Amino acid sequence: MSSADKPRVRFAPSPTGYLHVGSARTALFNWLYARSTSGTMVLRIEDTDENRNRPELTDAIFEYLAWLGIDYDEGPYYQSERRERHRQAVQQLLNDGQAYLCDANDNEVPGSEMADGRAVRFRTPEGTTVIDDVVRGEVAVDHAQLGDFVIWRSDGSPTFVLANAVDDADMAITHAIRGEDLLSSTPRAVLVAEALGATPPVYAHLPLLVNEQRKKLSKRRDDVSLESYRKQGFLAQAMANYLALLGWGPRDGVEIRPMAEIIEQFRLEDVNKAPAFFDIAKLEHFNGVYIRELDPEAFLAALEPHLAGDDVPWSLERYRPEVIAAMAPLVQEKLRTLEGIVPQVDWLFLAEPIIDGQSWDKAVVRGKAAAEILDTTIAALTDCPWDPESVKDAVFAAGEAHGVNRSKSQAPVRVAVTGRSVGPPLFEPMVHHLTRDEVLRRLRAARSQL
Repeated sequence: MSSADKPRVRFAPSPTGYLHVGSARTALFNWLYARSTSGTMVLRIEDTDENRNRPELTDAIFEYLAWLGIDYDEGPYYQSERRERHRQAVQQLLNDGQAYLCDANDNEVPGSEMADGRAVRFRTPEGTTVIDDVVRGEVAVDHAQLGDFVIWRSDGSPTFVLANAVDDADMAITHAIRGEDLLSSTPRAVLVAEALGATPPVYAHLPLLVNEQRKKLSKRRDDVSLESYRKQGFLAQAMANYLALLGWGPRDGVEIRPMAEIIEQFRLEDVNKAPAFFDIAKLEHFNGVYIRELDPEAFLAALEPHLAGDDVPWSLERYRPEVIAAMAPLVQEKLRTLEGIVPQVDWLFLAEPIIDGQSWDKAVVRGKAAAEILDTTIAALTDCPWDPESVKDAVFAAGEAHGVNRSKSQAPVRVAVTGRSVGPPLFEPMVHHLTRDEVLRRLRAARSQL
């Protein structure tokens, strides 16, 4: 395949909000197609909405594409810098009689010279536009449904359809891979491109992303921001792997795999048109797998931002990195997100544990012989050897003395010491990183509440 025959795709975000999972999936699918076909990935910033654009949002686009490992071969191009080219295209359509001027009341006015304060409408011909969409199949639209649509606003700016059609043509885009929500604008873009003498790209409209209620993901209702997921401690590799499966799947059925293999497997024609469920639980599962694959050094480095932020519940004076290093092997297998490290270890850095109400109610208030177990444990730990095995034996013996098996006898002790009924192994970190006096104080505090 010659370079002229290779695909050219573009990711064209608008910097009017932070990058969300839907846009990230679109960027990824464009990138996967470009990389799987030795094509070209173009980044185009569609920043024509001057009232909503903010520089920091453009910077965030670059940041999160890099975070996901999505690079580009050309760009970034800025649509706002192409205003004169868009004006020239509109003028061409006016000169050819394929568009017309409108006054402030949206009435057609004679003439073909553009002027400030006047909008321009495309003169839609009679007929039907048929789009052979890679994902959705053949889509036919009667032009009567389109009407004469605006391609240039009275404020002197191009509409989305006009700018897209012109930019795709000028940048020789061969495939426009984008969200299903843009399908309705496609017939207009095709008409404009053809009127300008250009060949429209091949379109592939990706399926909608939906939530558990099978409703379209919404910024107002759902957690869709990539920034939010990164702050929660989702790894970039896990997020990219998961996004690749929203509407597509490898033919061999293996879902969790290196991106290089996903590129090898990716076929645009395999994308499914059915809505794709953005399953948080499945994403967490993927993330847990990737967390477990981190080597010890990488795991500790990944944890660091989640342990040293302003929102951790402990004071910096009590925080000890060496404790985290010791705890890491005990918690790595359990984490689904990196921020999940905090409730696993906070009890080691706090003066008093944060008691989880549900754990307290189940294991202590309603736990069988909880008060008696705590009394016996307090007495035993007051003078027993302070090593993990001795402490464990004392706790289990306290349970057995009151007819409670081992699995349940440590429950009230764990909640009293850590604040929760689940967590890492109890005895080694409790003995190695807390003093006898600290443990006894917590046990007595819990007992006094019964």
